[in-house]
Amino acid sequence: METLRVLVVDDELGMRRGTARVLERQSVELADLGVAVDFSVDAAADGAEAVARLRAGGIDLLLLDYKLPDISGLDILETIRREKIDVLTVMITAYASLEVAVSATKNGAFDFLAKPFTPEELRSVVEKSARSVLAHRQAQKLAAEKRQVRFQFISVVAHELKAPLAVIESFLTMMDDRTLGDEMADYADVIHRALVRVEGMRKMIVDLLDLTHIESGQKKREIEALDVAAIAGDCLENAAPGARERGIALQLTAPGPVPLAGDRGELEIILNNLITNAVKYNRDGGRVDVAVERSDGAVSISVADTGIGMNEAERGRLFQEFTRIKNAKTRHIQGSGLGLSILKKLALLYGGDVAVESEPDEGSTFRVSLRDAGPDAVPPAVAAAANRGDRGS
Repeated sequence: METLRVLVVDDELGMRRGTARVLERQSVELADLGVAVDFSVDAAADGAEAVARLRAGGIDLLLLDYKLPDISGLDILETIRREKIDVLTVMITAYASLEVAVSATKNGAFDFLAKPFTPEELRSVVEKSARSVLAHRQAQKLAAEKRQVRFQFISVVAHELKAPLAVIESFLTMMDDRTLGDEMADYADVIHRALVRVEGMRKMIVDLLDLTHIESGQKKREIEALDVAAIAGDCLENAAPGARERGIALQLTAPGPVPLAGDRGELEIILNNLITNAVKYNRDGGRVDVAVERSDGAVSISVADTGIGMNEAERGRLFQEFTRIKNAKTRHIQGSGLGLSILKKLALLYGGDVAVESEPDEGSTFRVSLRDAGPDAVPPAVAAAANRGDRGS
């Protein structure tokens, strides 16, 4: 329950008491905002007292009589505007006229209520005003959260790019100063290490673009009938050179073509992230097992490795943005910390999800479920192909 503090400003004692009595018995359910509201009512008999109360702060809604014994309601509206007091005002007057309404609105009044008014009219105006107050408050909170998220996002990006740039700068300085000699061959290792850092920064930029396109809804999707098993096979081929260097075996198990209506680029992002991570975080001489199947209208992808694994705390924050598992075993492994966050968002886009099972030094298994991206997007011929042949590599 949200309580809004109301200040009733009127020189008539009966009006102040009657308004307070109606409002203190009222509660409003604002379903569209997900909140219930009741009211705490204060009162002031003249303009000077009202201004003092407003300057003290804490007033959400002002019910303001137009004609007061010392100053007018318009004078108070001008004070509110000039001093930027955050309060929503409803003007109340026995001298209802178009001219007064226009003047009050120009000076910042939200609504207008003419005397004499019924309790129902008062409740209606206050409910509308309460909705405006709380909608504005929620908008301010959302804007503040967005600013904070943007600040954190930029800070993290700056930090993640600053480190590799510093390394590249130091390598270039070594070459410029001829620290290792005048022969180009002397700098082969330095150049290689600099290129690795450049590739890491390029990967981060690509991941950032993927992330922003997905979250903004501006990514153009080309939904077509796909064979997830075939895409998995292509992704394994891409990962094969790096796996061979470390003696890591790659295996794909599928019952045949595995149909899914989806965007090829999105499926490649999902599978490349899973397989690349399974190789990167594996042990030399280990293995990666990829299994793909379709059942109950959904495609299941499982990628298991024999790598370093994770503890419970690490698993709990794995799908957050810019999250990388940092310990003695992973310190040398490059990454943007965005891949699994993107994977999670894509899985949700397909009405699915992603989960992980892992224990330290025992490896990890990632399981992704995906549903068709559009109705009737898998032609019967493609779906029937799932019943033909076996696929494995």
